[in-house]
Amino acid sequence: MTALTLHYHPLSSYCHKVLIALEELAVPVEKRLLNLGDPAQRAAFRALWPTGKMPLLVDQGEPVAETSIIIEYLQRKHAAPGRTLIPNDAEQALEVRLWDRLFDQYVMTPMNAFTTDLLRAEADRDALNVAPAREMLLSSYAMIDRHLEGRNWVAGSAFSMADCAAAPALFYALAYVPLPAGHERLADYFERLQARASVARTVDAARPFFKFFPGRQGLSRRFWDPAAA
Repeated sequence: MTALTLHYHPLSSYCHKVLIALEELAVPVEKRLLNLGDPAQRAAFRALWPTGKMPLLVDQGEPVAETSIIIEYLQRKHAAPGRTLIPNDAEQALEVRLWDRLFDQYVMTPMNAFTTDLLRAEADRDALNVAPAREMLLSSYAMIDRHLEGRNWVAGSAFSMADCAAAPALFYALAYVPLPAGHERLADYFERLQARASVARTVDAARPFFKFFPGRQGLSRRFWDPAAA
């Protein structure tokens, strides 16, 4: 049995980020599906990690929280030889960390504003809150598309932690705010992400749960077919 345990849910975008990293770093882990809707599970998880936020990595009883910290911890402590997601070069590592934060803050965060709004009762939904989230996503799409000129991956020449953040952020964001015309570089990058084995396997594992995703009607039919749900 591995000493590492990951508390996660296969529908969570932040969990996807860590699941992709685990595959890229070839780290074996015991996965524990977490149902925060269950009061007993929620209480037990908060006793382990008071914020109640997932994913959470536990290494021999010690919790390691926050996705970027988890990934860096995994690389330092448990990665297979030669596997890296954060370069050893300090300047290159800064670029990876920058784009990791940009995807978390300016794609993942506004995407989650749509999810939060759809989880409210229809009478309580807030169009004034969703509108700036939409504008943020459109602005972020344009920024990323410009940045991708001449690049296969978003930070440096190799797949990195920044791409681990990009894959789920874009996957779910595009379900709410489709990519406008003229963003061919970002469209091609999205396809490269989906073709990556670690990303494809993470998406495949989540397919049975997409019927619970509030924005599921915006998912491409190659990912979720309502007729088959």
